[in-house]
Amino acid sequence: MQWILTVSEQPPDWFTQLVKQYTPASTGLFAAQLLWQRGIKDKSQLAAFINHKSYQPASPFEFGEEMHLAMKRLQQARNAGEKITIWGDFDADGITSTSVLWDGLGQFFKQNQQLNYYIPNRLKESHGLNIAGIDNLAQQGCKLIVTCDTGSTNIDEIIYAKNLGIDVIVTDHHTLPAERPPVTAIINPRYLSPEHPLFHLSGVAVAYKLVEALYQTLPDVPQEPLENLLDLVAVGLIADLVQLSGDCRYLAQLGIQKLQADFQQPAAARRRPGVGRLLELCQKNGDRPTDISFGLGPRINAVSRIQGDASFCVELLTSRDIKRCHELAEITELANTRRKSLQKDVQNQVTQKLTQLDLSTTSVIVLEDTQWPAGVLGLVAGQVAQETGRPTILLSTEGTGDNSLATPLARGSARSINSVDLYQLVKDQAHLLHRFGGHPYAAGLSLPVENIPLFRDAINQQLRQSLGSINLSPTVQADITVTVADLGKELFFELKLLEPCGMGNPVPKLLIQNCWFENTWHRNQQDSQGKKVQYIKTDFDIRDDSTKNAFPGIWWGHYKEELPLGRCDCIAELDYNTYKKRYEVRLIAVRPSAESGLKTHNSAQILDWRNFPSQESPAPSQESLIIDECPTHWDELRAWWRRSLYNNQQLALAWSKPHHQPPMEIWLTLVGIAKYLSRTNQPVTRVQLVKKLGISNQTLLLGIQALKYYGFTVTRQDRDLHISWNASTVSESKGDVAVAQFLAAISEEQFQQNYFTDVPLSTIMAMVNSH
Repeated sequence: MQWILTVSEQPPDWFTQLVKQYTPASTGLFAAQLLWQRGIKDKSQLAAFINHKSYQPASPFEFGEEMHLAMKRLQQARNAGEKITIWGDFDADGITSTSVLWDGLGQFFKQNQQLNYYIPNRLKESHGLNIAGIDNLAQQGCKLIVTCDTGSTNIDEIIYAKNLGIDVIVTDHHTLPAERPPVTAIINPRYLSPEHPLFHLSGVAVAYKLVEALYQTLPDVPQEPLENLLDLVAVGLIADLVQLSGDCRYLAQLGIQKLQADFQQPAAARRRPGVGRLLELCQKNGDRPTDISFGLGPRINAVSRIQGDASFCVELLTSRDIKRCHELAEITELANTRRKSLQKDVQNQVTQKLTQLDLSTTSVIVLEDTQWPAGVLGLVAGQVAQETGRPTILLSTEGTGDNSLATPLARGSARSINSVDLYQLVKDQAHLLHRFGGHPYAAGLSLPVENIPLFRDAINQQLRQSLGSINLSPTVQADITVTVADLGKELFFELKLLEPCGMGNPVPKLLIQNCWFENTWHRNQQDSQGKKVQYIKTDFDIRDDSTKNAFPGIWWGHYKEELPLGRCDCIAELDYNTYKKRYEVRLIAVRPSAESGLKTHNSAQILDWRNFPSQESPAPSQESLIIDECPTHWDELRAWWRRSLYNNQQLALAWSKPHHQPPMEIWLTLVGIAKYLSRTNQPVTRVQLVKKLGISNQTLLLGIQALKYYGFTVTRQDRDLHISWNASTVSESKGDVAVAQFLAAISEEQFQQNYFTDVPLSTIMAMVNSH
């Protein structure tokens, strides 16, 4: 992976002093440097960027004749009492767009009588209009469809609706067709110049502009202020891939203020109780763009990814029924935890398939599988694109064995990287596709399964020809260099001046050099019901020579073994953890430091299983990297393999035959420990039990399950386990079965350790991945 540090001229002192006025508690140096890098170089620009009150938003009627046509048709529908359907989309931008139109148009048309909405099912339908849905609306007497976040390229479906007597107003922001579609009106900022302040609007912002125009056209009708929609606008804007500049930034700034103000109200007084409950579940306050990008957005998106039908999300965002909203928020939260597990599973499978690819001859990664759930493919494709530096397309052929389909279809998602226009890339292969849609950075598509090999070859050849001699490689870019001593409240509030961040104004990436990590540990996440989710997070403390104080941090989706040993360089983002009430860094990338003497290329790591140093042991040498506890399960080997791949290093293994305690003695030792701890009411940690018994975490779990049938109850509090005993819960018949499983697991572990054969590393890795 290539690391890039942004280097530019330093801002003049007068500009730094100007920025300092907005951050009186700090020097303003870091914020001034970032703002100057990003083209904010005079007083008026700075004021408009930081303070929304200094910005003059564009009128909705700058969409020109199309907006006037839309107003005329909506007034006609209102006067004639016609039925209108909002046709939305199932992602966060589409759901918030639908919600904005539902609340906004609901001021002019009676909800559930004259006004309804329709959200396609992600797992059964695609983005955009479809014939079956239009037929259903025609039967209900619908006379006008207003799309949001979709519809620009649905030419055939628009013509079909017109033939059934249904007019269509399109509000969208996706790529335009070659000719204007045959609609009543199309409100799409792509018709404007790229320099126009409305050009980068997302679907929800376009929907808001439509409502804003109607508020100005019929000012005496609405009972609710237009500004009440802005919190939903902010959620959709930040959750979607749009550049937060011009009106986008202005609307997001106002919307975040609305979001925070509503959340600060008592639960019973909140205007949007569903949004408030979601924020509580994801432990956010609603005052940061990251509360949306890492909190609300993924949860709204998760519903359609897991369940397909996300229609209830509109009710969740707009209803005032507290009890109902809390029920829907809980369903949404569980969908998100399920999404994390599915995403992790698919990511592991994709990683295995990538080992079979020659990336030196691959420009576009195209992979397919019969078992992949289509709902999480876009997320995984985005991760793969970032890690490999190549546009990535993942396809699911799940269900293609259905004999009712004349031509089995694969469905999937594509994500881009390195400024490659993915939409155009896919569009040029339209003759091989069933349908597709999207924008330069993300697209969805479906195609006949038999066309996948042709599509893969053609799209790779096309990109290779357009790149010429340019080589694609993964990159991560840092904006400024800081030390651990710089991290904390003052720097946080300096960097907060740049919020809301997004495309065109990314979250500042901090380069920390010659640092090291301490107190590292990882764990699976838990859902709202306390169940583990197969999604890892590593916690750590980061240190360097600038201060004696460590600074906390997290690394999502990674194991602690993936952190380099010794001194290293890292790129991170500074954040505030609302739940723990602390400032922390979120790790983005890490590599051994150039100053540490440890080479990152063509060097080998020796994983020595013969020696297990204590906490007081000296740091390992460059020649031998020794882990601090005995790896008793294949998971430990996987973790070291991941680290070697990440650092592009070879991995050598050394071990000696271990001395094993008989499995039954291990069981009796566990029972003895449980009896003692239940009598003394003392806690114990998982690590202590694993070390004492010489077994893996997974086998320990089987032992704990067996203990339960003998009257022991094991509860967890933070990192501690507490054991109690109750004779009334003993079930020896079930206990015998559970103990047998525990003993069998121990025997299997000991067998693997005794007969770990001398085979090539590639064979070992195949064994690891198939285990």
